[in-house]
Parts: sequence; structure tokens; C-alpha cells
Amino acid sequence: MEDNRTVKIFLDSDPKPFAEFAPPVKFVLDTTKIPDGKHTLKILAKSTSGKEGIKTIPFEVRNGPDISVLGIKEGEVVNQQIPITVNSYGSERNDFFMIRGSETPNAIPAWVWALIISFVGFAAFYFTMFWNPELYKSFF
Repeated sequence: MEDNRTVKIFLDSDPKPFAEFAPPVKFVLDTTKIPDGKHTLKILAKSTSGKEGIKTIPFEVRNGPDISVLGIKEGEVVNQQIPITVNSYGSERNDFFMIRGSETPNAIPAWVWALIISFVGFAAFYFTMFWNPELYKSFF
């Protein structure tokens, strides 16, 4: 009996498959040859009886540096002047790591400030309510 099982792999809406294999398939997808942005990998498999199955996998390629923007969000309504911080992270150099400027500066979260204020407030309350020199007399 002839084994005519095939797996064809398409990228985006290209009608011509960029790869065709006999299952099981193990291959390396080289994203350096794919432009940055959203893409779809479509896998078409044919069984020995001729039935076809299709699986689509959406993915995003980002070979360039990652860009981080603080100060404005997508779809945000703004007015006045807005300070914006832009940072980019790339992985082109593997032999050296620059610490300064390698992280995007973020403000301390509000919940941390609330926790600190609560702790200091409780300490002040405890100190004023329970500080009595007679309670702390020495036994000697």
C-alpha cells in the first residue's frame, strides 16, 4: 500500500507552500527571513485516504529591537503636554551588557506607597497609645 500522507506548510496567504514533508515533520522556522509583524502559519495535512486537515497558527515576528513607550497608551485621549519615555531593547550584541539605560524607568506602584504609609501610621499610633515609661521599668 502506498503512503501518500503529506504535510504542506504555508505562510500567510501565499498559495504556494514554502515546505512540503512526509509526516512526522520536524523543521526550523527561520524568522530572520520573515518581515516583522503579524503572520499566520497554515498547516495542511493529507491522510492516506485523501482527507485533509487544516490548522492555522497566528504569530508575530519581532526580529528588530523591542520598543517600550511610557507616558501614552494606545487609544488614549490626551491634552496638554505629555512627557513620553521611549526605550528600545535589542539583542544584536552578546558579548557585553550595559547596565545603565537597559531598563525602562517605572514609578513606584501606588500599592507600595499605601503599604509604607499604613506601616508608618500604625507605628505612630502604637507609639503614642502605648508609650508609657512605667511599663518599661527595669527590674534591677
